[in-house]
Formats: sequence, structure tokens, C-alpha cells
Amino acid sequence: MGFLQVLWKEKEPAAAEGGNMYVIAGLGNPERKYENTRHNVGFDVIDALADKYNISMNIRKHRAVCGSGTVEGVRVLLAKPQTYMNLSGESVAEILSFYKLSAAENLIVVFDDVSLAPGQIRIRKKGSAGGHNGVKSVIARTKTNAFARIKVGVGEKPDGWDLADYVLGRFSNAERKLVDRAAVDAVSAVGYMVTGRTDQAMNEFNAKKRE
Repeated sequence: MGFLQVLWKEKEPAAAEGGNMYVIAGLGNPERKYENTRHNVGFDVIDALADKYNISMNIRKHRAVCGSGTVEGVRVLLAKPQTYMNLSGESVAEILSFYKLSAAENLIVVFDDVSLAPGQIRIRKKGSAGGHNGVKSVIARTKTNAFARIKVGVGEKPDGWDLADYVLGRFSNAERKLVDRAAVDAVSAVGYMVTGRTDQAMNEFNAKKRE
């Protein structure tokens, strides 16, 4: 076994006790060709969280790239499922099962939303998949839609475009700047949410507009 493989194994935290941990799952697609696409903004937010809170994404378990650390003093596992978007729930459910955590109490899912303009985020405590296949998979595998989520706006697809082509496309430079600022807001929102202030996060960020 190589050094890197040993490192992956040694860094995984012990299973949580008493539900005192959050799983923050950003949805996206693995492989370099999908980097910086609209569909991968969930991964982008996880990377921003890891940067802000100095969390190393050095665990490869549960069909995900993960990082263990703390956000605002609360233990978290950051996760980027590697099962491809439409099967995201397989990885998320495996993580929750391993740590004996509840999706309704210990999970925050971050993903792209074509109904929001670039730069906007929207926080919800629960809800339907809204046509998002990654969220649909998480709901199916966790058997609940009562988990918190942060939607990151990527803009509505232009008329005549195929939705899959649109979400697998990349932002313009102007859009990218707005989305990067939205990722900063999403990171702040996670800080509120893991410390029991989801309502405050909703009040602050759901109405926020970008020019």
C-alpha cells in the first residue's frame, strides 16, 4: 500500500456519537472535464469551506472525497460524492449510515439551481427535488426530503438550449465573479446553520440580490 493510500485511511474520523456532527455534501460530477461547470457549484462551495476553515480534503471513503474538521466550533465532514450527480444519494446515504447520523438533523446539501440568478443563494430546511436529479437521488436514498439545503443560482437556461448541455457548460467571466461571491455567502450560511441559526441564515441570504 502506497503512502497516499495510507494517508487516506488514517485521516478518517471515528464514527460520531450522539449525532454531534454535520455532513456538508456538495453535489457535482467527478473528472476534470466537469470542473467549473454550472452543475459543479456544490463542489466549489465545499472547496471554499475547506479553504476558509483549513480542512484538508484528504479522505477517500464512502465513494466521496471528504475532509474532517470544524466549522464555527462544530464538527463537520465535508463531502464531494464521486458517484456522478444522478447517483449522489448513494454516497450521501453511505456516509450518514457509517456515522449513524440523521439526514433530517445532520445533513446540509449544496447544489446548483437554474431558477436562481447567478450570485443568489437560497436556503431551505426541506423540500422537493425541484427537478434536480442529484437531490432526487439524495431524497430516494435517505428516504426523506427533510434535510437542509443551500441552492446556488446558476441562471436560467436560454430558450432552445438542452438543460443537460446548459448545466454542464461554464459560466461567463461576469457570471463566474457573481457565483464566486455566492459561494462566499454559502460558506457563511453553513456557519449559521451548523450552529443552530438556520432561520437567521435564511433571513440574511434568501433576500440578498446581486447586481
